[in-house]
Amino acid sequence: MDFYISRRDNFAANFQKLNAKYNTISIARLVIVLLFLITAYYGIAEGTISDYVPVLIVCAAIFIYLMSLHTKVSNSRKRAAALVAVNDDEIAHLERRETPYYDGAQFTDTRHDYSYDLDLFGQHSLYKHLNRTETYKGSAALAKLLLHVLPNEQILNNQRAVGELAQEPEFRQEVQAMARIKKDNAATVDKVTQWAGQQHKQLHNFTLLFAYLGPAALIFSFLLYLVSGDYSYLTACFYLFSFNLAATFGKLKDIKNEMTYTTEVDEVLQQYAKIITQIEAQPFKAEKLQELKNKLQSGQGGKTAGQLLKKLSVLFSNMDSASNLAGAIVLNGLFQFHVHVLSGLRKWKAAYGKMVPHWLDVIGETEALGSLANFSYNNPEYVYPEINLENHISFSKVVHPLLNPETAIGNDITFTPSFTILTGSNMSGKSTFLRTLGLNRILAGAGAPVCAAAANVCPMPVLVSMRLSDSLSESESYFFAEIKRLKRIMDRLAGQKAFVLLDEILRGTNSDDKRAGTIEVVKKMAGSGATGVIATHDLEVCEVTRLYPDTLINRCFEAEIINDEL
Repeated sequence: MDFYISRRDNFAANFQKLNAKYNTISIARLVIVLLFLITAYYGIAEGTISDYVPVLIVCAAIFIYLMSLHTKVSNSRKRAAALVAVNDDEIAHLERRETPYYDGAQFTDTRHDYSYDLDLFGQHSLYKHLNRTETYKGSAALAKLLLHVLPNEQILNNQRAVGELAQEPEFRQEVQAMARIKKDNAATVDKVTQWAGQQHKQLHNFTLLFAYLGPAALIFSFLLYLVSGDYSYLTACFYLFSFNLAATFGKLKDIKNEMTYTTEVDEVLQQYAKIITQIEAQPFKAEKLQELKNKLQSGQGGKTAGQLLKKLSVLFSNMDSASNLAGAIVLNGLFQFHVHVLSGLRKWKAAYGKMVPHWLDVIGETEALGSLANFSYNNPEYVYPEINLENHISFSKVVHPLLNPETAIGNDITFTPSFTILTGSNMSGKSTFLRTLGLNRILAGAGAPVCAAAANVCPMPVLVSMRLSDSLSESESYFFAEIKRLKRIMDRLAGQKAFVLLDEILRGTNSDDKRAGTIEVVKKMAGSGATGVIATHDLEVCEVTRLYPDTLINRCFEAEIINDEL
C-alpha cells in the first residue's frame, strides 16, 4: 500500500508542475503568434516588410520550438495523470473499494468446463480481481490463460516470468499507463491487423519519379524567379503546382482506401510503440520473457519494433492530414505529399506487415503475465505451487482469492484418497470451498501464485458442475443441461485424469432419484480414478466410501455459533 501511495503522491505533484508548464507554453505560443502578426502587419503597412524578415524568422523558429516543447510536456502530463490513476486504482483495490478494472464479461461461456460455474468472469470475478490489462489483446491473453490449464513446462516458465515481473512494479505500471493513455478496442486492433495483412503493388517507378521531379522543378522555378524577377518562372510554378495536384489526384482512390484505417489508429499506434519500447528496454532474465522480447526483432536494418511502429504511426497521421482540404491542396500542390505517404505506407507494409500481429500478441502476453505478477506483488504471502506429474494435489491454508485475506480462514486438504464426499449444513462453506479449490487450481494452471501457505499440484483438466443455467434458445431445462454436463464429464474421465468439482448435483429431480443418481455418479468418480470433491446434503451418499475405501473419503464442514455469530 505504501508503495502505491508514495507513487500516487509523487506523480500527482509532478502532474501539477507539468500542468503549470503546459499552460505557460500555451500563453507563450499565443504571444509569439501575436508578435508575428503585428510585425507582419506593420511591415506590410509601411512597405518595408524586408526589414522585418529577421524578426519574423526568429518568431517562426521560436514558435516551432514551443510547438515541439508543448508536445513533449503534453505527453509527460498525460503519463503523469495515467500513473496517478493507476496507483489510485491499486489503493482502491487494496481497500476493497469498487475499481474500474474490466471484468471480462465478453469471455463468459456457459458451455465451458468451469468458467461459468466458478464465476470466472463478471462483476465479482477472479478475472476482474486479477486484471491489470489495458489493451484488447491483453484482456484476451489474460482470459486465455485462465481458460486453459497449461502443460507442466509452460506452467513453470510462467511461474518464473510472473515471479520476475512481480519484482518490477515500476515497469508494469509504465506499460499499464502507456496503454491507458489511449485505449484501443477490438475494432482498432482489427483495423491495424487487416491493414497489415493486405498487400498491394508498390507504386510504379514513373509515379515515384514524377513525385520527386514535380516538386523539385517547382522549387527550382521559384528560386529562379526570386533571383531573376522573371514572371515567366512564376507562371511555371503555377503550372507545376497544378501538375503536382493532378498527379496526386490520380492516386486519390488508393489514398482514400488507406484513409479508412487512419481514424484514431495513429494515436493508438503511438502508444503501442511506447509500450514495446518499454519491453525492449527491460533486461529480462526469465526464458518466457526473453522469448517474448525476441519476437520484437524486425530482422531488417537493425530497426526495433518500437521504432518501426512509431514510424508507422507518423505515416498514418500524415495520411489523415488529407482530410484537411486546404492543407491537402497546399501540401500536394507543392510536394505531392500524399503520394509520398502512400508509397511509404506500402513499403512499410511490404517489409513489416506480417510482424504486426506478433508484436501486438507480445504486448498482450506481457500485460497478462503482468496482471498475475501484480497479484503476486499485492499478496506476498501467497505461494507458487510445486508442480508434479504424479496426480498428487495438496493445499495448506488454502483460501478463496476474493475473500478478505485479513478475515479469511484457510483450510488444509490432501487428495489422498483422491475423491472427497463433502457434507455440512447450509452456509457452512461447502460451495465456497469448492470454488476455492477450483479457482486456485486455475491460478496454478496459469503459472500464478495460489492463495495458500503451501501447495503441490498436478496439471490436469478442471471439470465442474456447480452453476448451470436454462437454455431457452435450445429449449433446454436446467435439469437436462446438468445431465448433459455430467455426461460430458464422464466422457472426459474415460480418456484422462481430471480434477472434478460437483456441487449438489441433480437438484432438478425428486429426493430419491437425486440420491440414487448422486450415488451412481460418486461410484463413477471412484471407478475412473478422478480427483476432486462432491458436496452433498445427503448423508446416505457417504456410505459409498465403504465400497471404495482407497479412493473415497468423507469430509465435512461443521458450523458453530460463537458470540452470537455463525
